[in-house]
Amino acid sequence: MGVTRRVFLRAAAAATATGAAGATGTALAPAAAAASGPGDVVGRITVGYQGWFACAGDGAPINGWWHWSQNWGQSPSPTNTNIKCWPDVRDYTSTYQTSYAALGNGQPARLFSSYDQQTVNTHFLWMQQNGIDTAALQRFNPTGGEGPTRDAMATKVRSAAEAYGRKFYIMYDVSNWTNMQSEIKTDWTNKMSAHTASSAYARQNGKPVVCIWGFGFNDPNHPFTADACLDVVNWFKNQGCYVIGGVPREWRTGTGGSQSGFLGVYHAFNMLSPWMVGAIGNVTEADNAYTTYTVPDQADCNANGIDFQPCVLPGDVSARQRAHGDFMWRQFYNMVRAGVQGIYISMFDEYNEGNQIAKTAETQAWVPTDSGFLALDEDGTACSADYYLRLTGDGGRMLKGQIALTATRPTQPVVPTGDTTPPAAPGGLTVTGHTGNSVSLGWNTSTDNVGVSGYRVLQVSGSTSTQVGTTGATSFTVTGLAASTAYTFDVVAYDAAGNVSQPSNQVTVTTDPPSGTTNLALHRPTSESSHTQVYASSNATDGDTNTYWESANNAFPQWVQVDLGAATGVRRIVLKLPPATAWATRTQTVSVQGSTDGGTFSQLLASAGYTFDPATGNTATLTLPATVTTRYVRLTFTANNGWPAGQVSEFQVFGA
Repeated sequence: MGVTRRVFLRAAAAATATGAAGATGTALAPAAAAASGPGDVVGRITVGYQGWFACAGDGAPINGWWHWSQNWGQSPSPTNTNIKCWPDVRDYTSTYQTSYAALGNGQPARLFSSYDQQTVNTHFLWMQQNGIDTAALQRFNPTGGEGPTRDAMATKVRSAAEAYGRKFYIMYDVSNWTNMQSEIKTDWTNKMSAHTASSAYARQNGKPVVCIWGFGFNDPNHPFTADACLDVVNWFKNQGCYVIGGVPREWRTGTGGSQSGFLGVYHAFNMLSPWMVGAIGNVTEADNAYTTYTVPDQADCNANGIDFQPCVLPGDVSARQRAHGDFMWRQFYNMVRAGVQGIYISMFDEYNEGNQIAKTAETQAWVPTDSGFLALDEDGTACSADYYLRLTGDGGRMLKGQIALTATRPTQPVVPTGDTTPPAAPGGLTVTGHTGNSVSLGWNTSTDNVGVSGYRVLQVSGSTSTQVGTTGATSFTVTGLAASTAYTFDVVAYDAAGNVSQPSNQVTVTTDPPSGTTNLALHRPTSESSHTQVYASSNATDGDTNTYWESANNAFPQWVQVDLGAATGVRRIVLKLPPATAWATRTQTVSVQGSTDGGTFSQLLASAGYTFDPATGNTATLTLPATVTTRYVRLTFTANNGWPAGQVSEFQVFGA
C-alpha cells in the first residue's frame, strides 16, 4: 500500500549494457569534470546513516524496539520482525535480548541500540578504519513521537564524527511529511543548524551541506508541488547552505518514478543524488543503469553546473543480490568510469532492507536458528562480517584515483589468515524426516585444525551441486521442495579461513505426495511482471501474511507466478492479504494460468472478481474445475477496486 521506506519500483532494463570493460588496472580513474572542487562530498564517499534502532530498556525517549520489529512494543521475534538479515554484534558493549531462538553457535540472539553512544562510536570507528569520509544522517518528520529520539541521535552522531575524524550532515527525508514546507525550515532554524558549528559538520564550497530527499517522486507519499519544493530549495540556499537533492532515478526525463514539471527544481540543487535501491539487483541491471541513467545524467549535470553523486548499493542479502561483492564493485567501476563527483552508499545500517554495509552475520552460526535469515555466505562464498565495509573502502580509493580504475574487484571476501587446512568431511549423513515439501537431515560433527565455522547443505543433481542452506548445527531442514519428487543431498564443512571440506556421503529421498493441506507454494521461487518499492513477489510465498507483493501501480494487467519445482497436481489456490484492519475490503479481478515448462501457459481458471474482507480473514479461495498437473502457477490481475495494483500477501497452492 503506502511507502514505508525509500525503495522504489524495479524497472525493466531500458537498454543493453554498452561499452568495453575499460581499464583493468593499467590506468588511474579519470578526473571528474566537477562543477565544484573537492570538499566533504565532492570527491568523497558518503554513506546514508539511519541511526534508527532502539531497544526496550536502552533509555531512548521512543521506549521500544524501534525499527527492529513491526510492533515496537514487543520484542523482535520470527513473527514480529522488521529486518531482512542479522547484524554482527560482537563489537558492541551493550546489546539487548530478543525473542528469537539462540544463534547457530548457541549464543543468545541480542541486538544493538543506536541510542547507545558506544554503538554510534563503533559505527564511526568502522568508517574511519575503512576510509569512509562522510555520513548523511537521515532525518524524517521530527514533529511527531520520533522527534525527541531523532534529536538525540543528531547529537550522538556529531559526537562520534568529531571523535573519529569523520564528517556528517543532515539529510531530510520528506516522505509523508504533511506540513513539510514550513516545518522543515523551522526545524533547521531552531534545531539542526546548530550542528553546523561542529568541526565535523560537512562543508562543500565553504558552505554547510544539507540534503533533501523526496522531491518530485511520483507517489502519494510525496505530494508536494514543484513550486513548494523550489521554495524550500531556494530557502536553504539563501541560508548559505550547499543543497543536495535525493531525487528519482528518472529525474532527467520526468517519467516513471518522477513527476513531470520538476526539472527546474532538480536543476536548482547544487548536487543531485538519484535513488537506485529497488531498480537494480545484478551486474546486468547495473550496466543497463550505467547506460540509461548514469552517463546521460552526468552529462546533464555537467551542462548545468551541478555536482553528481549517484547511489551504489551492496544489494539485498535476503534476495541473494550481492554475488559476494561483484554486484557492488561493478557499480563502483561504472560510477568512476563515468566521472562522477561523489558516491552515495545506500545504506550504512539499513538492516530493514538488507542493503547495509555495516557488519553482518557471516554464516548461519551467527544467525538465530528460527529466523530464516541468510548470512553473507549465502551464495557459497565465505565473507567476513566487515567485507562490505572493506569493499566500500576500496571503492573510495578508486574514486579518488588512489588505485587504478578496474572492473576486477580487488577486495577479498575474507582476509587470509594463513590457515590452509580444510575440515574433515562430515560423516553419517542421514534423512531424519520428510514431508510433501521438506526434508530433514542430520550428520556427525566435522573436525578441523582450528575449528569448524559451519556446514553447507547441498542439493545434488548430476554433476551440479546447489547450496540450499547453511547452519552451525549438525542438522538442517530443507524446505520449499516439490511433492512426490526425489532429491539428493550432501553436506560440506567450512572454517573461518574459508577452507571447505570434501562432501559427506550422499542421501536420496522422495518427498511425500501432495495433500489438500500441504501448501505446495511455501518458500518456492517466484517471478512477476513488476513490483513496487520493497513489495517483491518473494513476499507472497514466505509464509508471512504481513509481507506482500504489490505490482506497479496504475498499470494493469500484472502477474505473479510460483514455481512448484516439478509438475504437481493442483486443485485449489488460496490468496491472502495482510490481516491488518487498514487493509479495507476490496475486490480483485484475477485469472489463473498454468505451465509445465515456464514458457507456454494455458488457462486454468477464467477471470473473475474475488473479494478480500478483513472481517473474514482477507482471504479468497480459487478452486479449479478439476485437478490439473502443472509446475508453474500464474495469477493475472486486471483490476482492484481498493488500490490500483495487484496485491497478494500469501499465494498458496494445494493439491487434490
